[in-house]
Amino acid sequence: MAVTIKDVSAKCGLSISTVSKAFNNYSDISAETRELVHRTAREIGYYPNAIARTLKTNRSYNLGVLYSDDGQNGLTHSFFAQVLDSFKCECEKHGYDLTFINHNVGWTGMTYLEHCRYRNVDGVCMVCADFYSTEVSELATSDIPCVTIDHAFNNRSCVMSDNLQGVQQLVHYAAEQGHRKIAFAHGQRSSVTENRITGYYRALNELNIEPRQDYLVDSLYDSPSSGYQSMMQLMRLPDPPTCVLLPDDQTALGAMEAANELGLRIPEDVSIAGYDGIRIGQMLRPKLTTVKQDTKRMGMQAALYLIDRIENPRTAMSEVGNIPVKLMHGESLGPVKG
Repeated sequence: MAVTIKDVSAKCGLSISTVSKAFNNYSDISAETRELVHRTAREIGYYPNAIARTLKTNRSYNLGVLYSDDGQNGLTHSFFAQVLDSFKCECEKHGYDLTFINHNVGWTGMTYLEHCRYRNVDGVCMVCADFYSTEVSELATSDIPCVTIDHAFNNRSCVMSDNLQGVQQLVHYAAEQGHRKIAFAHGQRSSVTENRITGYYRALNELNIEPRQDYLVDSLYDSPSSGYQSMMQLMRLPDPPTCVLLPDDQTALGAMEAANELGLRIPEDVSIAGYDGIRIGQMLRPKLTTVKQDTKRMGMQAALYLIDRIENPRTAMSEVGNIPVKLMHGESLGPVKG
């Protein structure tokens, strides 16, 4: 015979109404009472019915995640996988499940907004998407609570690393090592890329280094092959740079491969730096110089912003969380030769 909410009520010595409020996180229920109800439910094997809870609260306790990347890396993406894991853990603490939002739902194609409505999500987190697309903009301007990571929309909360400061730190550190010919292979168009390019130019200006257009080249994020091509392009210039900054650590791996193929020692002949601070970069020899992004804090903050917007719609504000970064001194960026 199935265990019911009446059984939990009798076991706790509380009214059915109080038990129901505890399951649905009502603010007038104390933490002690909530813990008693949940502990008792686990002991006797009772699990609240999701459909019944949705009908009662008009909320699904289900959050959408819109995630796509140009490299089609999916959840193997070394940086965003860590951000999403932190987001997932924080959401689960607050009783929410996650659903990935996409176009291909069984028998038909749906827009992102249509899929969100189809799954009845309470809110959505947009990560690594084409934020300039009409379809993403449609979702961002809908009545569904949203939070974005690494891109800011009007009247929407977002979480961003301090990308401008991160690149400035890298350029200044390279200059401290004597480098004046500093190249930057940046990622594809996004607000992240725009901020990083601005940081690059600002740092050069602060150091009285004249920027060179041939030292600023296109690359792709999370693409060793693109890093390889960018490095080859830069090293074949008549006056090649002595230091190359890459858009992320994975792309820096390709740049290091290109340097080795050209017979260049790192950092004796050319210095290389990445971005993100992923684990594999710190296992290389030479250890990669990079900028560490706080993926745990980014994911957690995004979850808190979104849940606050869902649970406190009258008081929640659109906020921008600018997460600090940290320069990691490795061995791939060293003093300029000669």
